[in-house]
Amino acid sequence: MSKKKEDVPYEPMPLLDAAAPASVAPEEVIDFLRRNPDFFQSNPEVLQEMTAPIRWTGDTVIDMQRYVVDTMRQELAGLRDCAHEVIQTSRFNLATQTRTHAAALALIGASSVDTLLRLIIDDLPILLDVDLVTIGLECAPDIGANGYRIRSLPLGEVDRWLGFGQDVVLMREISDDGSLFGEAADLVQSAALARLKPEWLGVHGVLALGSQHEQSFNPGQGTELLRFLARVVELCLQRLLSSTT
Repeated sequence: MSKKKEDVPYEPMPLLDAAAPASVAPEEVIDFLRRNPDFFQSNPEVLQEMTAPIRWTGDTVIDMQRYVVDTMRQELAGLRDCAHEVIQTSRFNLATQTRTHAAALALIGASSVDTLLRLIIDDLPILLDVDLVTIGLECAPDIGANGYRIRSLPLGEVDRWLGFGQDVVLMREISDDGSLFGEAADLVQSAALARLKPEWLGVHGVLALGSQHEQSFNPGQGTELLRFLARVVELCLQRLLSSTT
């Protein structure tokens, strides 16, 4: 005998979770990726969150795991290169700062104009790791002795080299007619020039650092230390020249 309808036990239907995300069929994912072949190229971080099969076989199948590993290796290599560049730059900046401070201390210790010029011409190239260092002043009187002299520059010569209103210029290539580096002008391929403004003399001048190599100085390099050194030279000139008059 068949059971009556009222004798069948009641089983309530499970409630749907409104917050649960709708499931996506694998076919829909495959269809989406086929329609968007550059999806992983635009979203590489998604690959790092995926679990790839250990191995694929077949000539027409791309090894996604190898792609993920290669991508991560490239990113790691890029990070290593970036870190190495930062370390090298920091070391170079620290070495340059140390050299500049040593040069400043040597200049401050000069007891006469002749000693100051000797330090600038002979010692600064060694301390700053350059080939030549010269100093010139516009319409300068005969200052210096024993081969260590301040070069006398024509009026307006500093602006011609540095540009009007510019205090520092870095030149990856330079063609000097001898007004800056004298007889050694043909040897200088690149230079760093800093304007001197010794108030006591009332004229402008230039502190010129020269290198026999092209692109030793580049416009993108920092100029703070060169500006600092130029101010030290200004103060030393003012102190020593005023004490001789």
